[in-house]
Amino acid sequence: MSNTPLTTRRKALQLFAGIPLLPLGAGGSVAALLSACGGGGSGGGVAVKSVSFTGMAAPTLQTPAAMATTSVGSALKVTFADDSAQTFNLAYQPFFITGDMVADGKGGKILAGGYLDINNKPIIDATVAGSERQYFSDSPDGTSLLTVADAKVDGVKGKPVFAVVQFEYTTWAQDGKTDMYGKLPSPIAVLTLDQDQTTGKLSLVKYHNVDTSKVHGLWITCGASISPWGTHLSSEEYEPDAFSASSSSQFKAYSKNLYGNETTANPYHYGHMPEVTVNKDGTASIKKHFCMGRISHELVQVMPDQRTALMGDDATNSGYFVFVADKEKDLSSGSLYVAKVGAGFSIDPAAKSTAALTWIKLGSATSAEIENLANTLKPTDIMTVAKTDPSDSSYTKIVANGKTEWIKINPGMDKAAAFLETHRYAAFKGASMGFTKMEGTTVNAKDKVAYSALQNCQSAMVAGNAANVPGNGISIPKALNAGVVMALNLRGGQKDLAGGAINSEWMPVDTKALLAGEDITADALGNTGNPNKICNPDNLKFSEKMRTLFIGEDSSQHVNNFLWAYNIDTKALARVMSIPAGGESTGLHAVDEINGWTYIMSNFQHAGDWGGIHAVVKETLDPLIKANYKNKAGAAVGYLTGTPNQPSLKS
Repeated sequence: MSNTPLTTRRKALQLFAGIPLLPLGAGGSVAALLSACGGGGSGGGVAVKSVSFTGMAAPTLQTPAAMATTSVGSALKVTFADDSAQTFNLAYQPFFITGDMVADGKGGKILAGGYLDINNKPIIDATVAGSERQYFSDSPDGTSLLTVADAKVDGVKGKPVFAVVQFEYTTWAQDGKTDMYGKLPSPIAVLTLDQDQTTGKLSLVKYHNVDTSKVHGLWITCGASISPWGTHLSSEEYEPDAFSASSSSQFKAYSKNLYGNETTANPYHYGHMPEVTVNKDGTASIKKHFCMGRISHELVQVMPDQRTALMGDDATNSGYFVFVADKEKDLSSGSLYVAKVGAGFSIDPAAKSTAALTWIKLGSATSAEIENLANTLKPTDIMTVAKTDPSDSSYTKIVANGKTEWIKINPGMDKAAAFLETHRYAAFKGASMGFTKMEGTTVNAKDKVAYSALQNCQSAMVAGNAANVPGNGISIPKALNAGVVMALNLRGGQKDLAGGAINSEWMPVDTKALLAGEDITADALGNTGNPNKICNPDNLKFSEKMRTLFIGEDSSQHVNNFLWAYNIDTKALARVMSIPAGGESTGLHAVDEINGWTYIMSNFQHAGDWGGIHAVVKETLDPLIKANYKNKAGAAVGYLTGTPNQPSLKS
């Protein structure tokens, strides 16, 4: 039998919430436990040597119920220095399914994921006569789990913990025919959760809609992260093209749903980086940072210096963008940079080459001055954009959003162009704007490595494609639709290409492929990406204590999308959870420690959104998913839990 002290073993039980425990001894916390993974002690007991995940098999039509819900057959193993171990079976615990009526903290009920207009009034779906109802989202996304000092919320019996959850869009109106993508203002909510101090279980006590009227409403809020100072960093992806917004049916519908008419919404108010600050009572305030570039913000990762932000840019002809704030914990002013990719770029993890990154400074600004420009300028005030060659040397040929254009910056408008027409201006300045669907970003602070997901490597990345820009450093010989995760080394002492010093110790200096998916001929189930490898990576989050990179998929190549855990030391890849077929893994957030507990947050979107790869499974799974998720209108917001197995003890 092992001589590991019982109190130290109980620390291991706190790795995941939902585990029944006896009270811990003094100092018993997951923070102390996991610090031992780096070689230190665990408070007088035997140190923890490693934490690993045992993966699950992908569900098949032999178990159709598992394909039609959140299926978890994985386990977490904690190994101690004396080679004894504790294993936990993992499970998924939702807080709610969107469309549920949940507690509003005032004695009433509120619609989870419900849409509100600029006056915070419900937006009504009237597409089915006699069944009018408030629109609600089937696509919850970015989630942050956090605490607030001295928080106090009525109804909390343990300790208050808050989850900020944003809802990216809704796929269809209730008639099942009306496409609603990008036509509704994205809601964002604060969940007050009661954390049981014996088990770590989180229970929903209060749901609060954040008032977004002062920031002009929110546009397609996708991935999110938590800042080092404890705020929720949101996103607005696929910034509306200001030159065509007035004729865009999508943007006009968005304006009508938000403001009550088709013309009030200003495209320059969207495509920025919102930040949510939670209050002690479970309410919150929000602001938008207009100085971080108007790009397809997917997920922002602020580095440990609390100033440098690496930003995902989910677009065709996207780039690596970094914002360096003037002050710590304050993103309201700073400098914006975009990368130029050097020779040797590859998406093959086996390749030895590493592509250097150098940086072009686009400008410095405050959020207030750029918001003022957004309020007062029209796109033609900033630049002229021609769709065909004007045969005029004063124009510069660029590729933006997959299309060739010729642009001319108006005199005195460089700052406005840099921060309001960022994609076009970056291309104009010679940046490497050739990535496709750059999704999540995250950081491994100990090793000073950032990770960035490329959901697909196609179109603009492929040599010879019309969207590919020769000489931009991002040409690959053929597409890899299954995508790749890139690793970027971070260093200080860098200068921009004009010779100016970059005031950051966390600038990416090169990029190299870490993990890649694999395109295959469709298998018997319909997968066109190898189901035993990552495919179309989207959400990324790194756990410092577990030394694990978590990867959520947004795949049109896997019949079921998956959540993966990749240990960067052992190189072991484990499938942790399967998402309902036709859905997308979203809301990923790895939390190393909150009041002594570790959590992995995970949501999903649009279950049963069928594509060509689902031909084999659709007939079987469609009725199951309809029954599970409100006729396919609902989706889950929740987290992974664990229950302990019998310990494997050293004899």
